Amino acid sequence: MSAIEWVNGLMDTLGAPGAGVAIALENLFPPIPSEAILPLAGFAASTGRLSLLAVLLWTTAGSVIGALALYGVGALLGRDRTVALAARLPLVRASDVERTEAWFLRHGTKAVFFGRMIPVFRSLVSVPAGVERMPLPVFLTLTTLGSALWNTAFVLAGHALGANWTQVTDVVSAYSKVVLVAAAVAVAAFVAVRLRRRPASATDGTPSGTPEGSAPPPARPSRAAR
Repeated sequence: MSAIEWVNGLMDTLGAPGAGVAIALENLFPPIPSEAILPLAGFAASTGRLSLLAVLLWTTAGSVIGALALYGVGALLGRDRTVALAARLPLVRASDVERTEAWFLRHGTKAVFFGRMIPVFRSLVSVPAGVERMPLPVFLTLTTLGSALWNTAFVLAGHALGANWTQVTDVVSAYSKVVLVAAAVAVAAFVAVRLRRRPASATDGTPSGTPEGSAPPPARPSRAAR
């Protein structure tokens, strides 16, 4: 069964709340894209199977519930555990985490709001919000507003296109690919810069300051031995 068939069955069984459940799961399992769920729900509303207002309310509620679950994951991890986990990753330093933390403290509200409209990042942004313990009322308000805008645009597009709702998915699929390619390029650039900055001793095993193939200089005698 395809993801579309599964979502269709969920809406047939639960009605508009089924669309909300699908969107909540989309936050936790990004392979189920909201770009497909929302226009499909809009199409279902255009046929009279679902109420348009109910679809808008339930999908937004699903977005908030899914984001809140990931916020909880970040809050449970906390800063110390996050830094410890990041320190185990290759090419990642504690200073990288600290810079990211400082950036989020300055721009976290914009990241949470606008992040709801960026594929993949839409789910991930809730974790640092939890790690940094963004005030819950602020997080919920920004998530609700950003999700409502995103969901409404796609549900109404599917409602307007009717049986041609897949056109919305095709357009956003191209947008998602651009975002993912940009993210991949950014990661590749980060890795390349980090590898270039690594000292030669870190890559060839030669102790820093000792010519390759030569023995280290003898230790100087202590004052007590003179």
